[in-house]
Amino acid sequence: MNLNDIVKIQDMDLNNKNVIVRVDYNVPLKDGKVDNPKRIIATEKTIKYLLGKGCRIVLISHLGRPKGKVSPEFSLSPVAVEVEKIMGVKVHFAKDCIGPEADKAVDLAKKGEIVLLENLRFHPEEEANDKNFAQKLAKYGEIFIQDAFGTVHRAHASTSAITQFLPSAAGFLIQKEVEFLGGALNDPKRPFAAVIGGAKVSDKIMVLNNLLDKVNVLVIGGGMAYTFLYALGRHIGTSLLEDDKIEEAKAVVAKALAKGVKLLLPLDHICAKEFADNIPAITTDGQDIPEGYMGLDIGPETIKLFERELSKCKTIFWNGPVGVFEMTSYSKGSFAIAEVLAKLTKEGVITIIGGGDSLNVLKKAKISNGSVSHASTGGGASMEFVEGKELPGLTALLKK
Repeated sequence: MNLNDIVKIQDMDLNNKNVIVRVDYNVPLKDGKVDNPKRIIATEKTIKYLLGKGCRIVLISHLGRPKGKVSPEFSLSPVAVEVEKIMGVKVHFAKDCIGPEADKAVDLAKKGEIVLLENLRFHPEEEANDKNFAQKLAKYGEIFIQDAFGTVHRAHASTSAITQFLPSAAGFLIQKEVEFLGGALNDPKRPFAAVIGGAKVSDKIMVLNNLLDKVNVLVIGGGMAYTFLYALGRHIGTSLLEDDKIEEAKAVVAKALAKGVKLLLPLDHICAKEFADNIPAITTDGQDIPEGYMGLDIGPETIKLFERELSKCKTIFWNGPVGVFEMTSYSKGSFAIAEVLAKLTKEGVITIIGGGDSLNVLKKAKISNGSVSHASTGGGASMEFVEGKELPGLTALLKK
């Protein structure tokens, strides 16, 4: 899927219309306030575009996992305060997302104002993709705009069923995601590299197989690298091993060879006898890990190799840390990947980061999201996009 396949907000006649916008305001709260407003700021372009058209905007979102019940700790009420501050217009908060409370808040709002409805997931019908629930939401608008990329891989009432009742289009945040992720997969500037880390092969096998049809260079790090090294006959000590994925790892290596993809695995490792921070660690002088030791980060020779090969590329997609970055002793490898991507972005390389853990690496390394070309707002959605899966919330926006 690429940007030309979907209906965009710019394609719609929006003047003075009542518009429902699905946003992803699943933000962290602390002491009754929004602790990090990045997800709200990410929707600013779409919302201000609609305000400029004289629209009355009804925002719908979920927060947390209330499991279909009203849970005060998951109320969007504090979010309404933050939205008003960021968007600079009156925000009416409704204590429910359907029914009399929602009706009242929407009726009170004028053109050029915003309504934020209460957490969609207080109703079990949301996650059940219930058509009647979607129809009750749809009555608050004449047009539906999808701008919550983090939810488009879910067939929920507010992402899928609602599009059956209203003309629907993609907001600017969705467009940016499709532009970068779709562009990287369908027409990348080459050489194109993917850096895939994380703990388990099982979590990433579909991503790896789909990427092997697209990339020139595939870098594998993190805990899953040890299953690959074991499959290639290396000693991995007590490192993480998925016995049932050894044959799949061998198949990935064979596919890379057959397609002429340069597959890079760690050359050396930072190891320790326990999964703990600030204990004696060793650096191996090769790919083998001594008995009794587990690999917890890539070593200095691997960092040099990965940096050298990535520096030759024009497009880079990164998902997953290459070490246990949460522990200071094993953060160096992941930080090095983040730093080289930030450096290459300044040199004109297209750099795309997907997945919450990779974004957390940036945060811990004190590198801003703006230091890369695109930091995806949807962890699960971005990975399913890269896997080549159909995303219900995007499929609903396809041009008929």
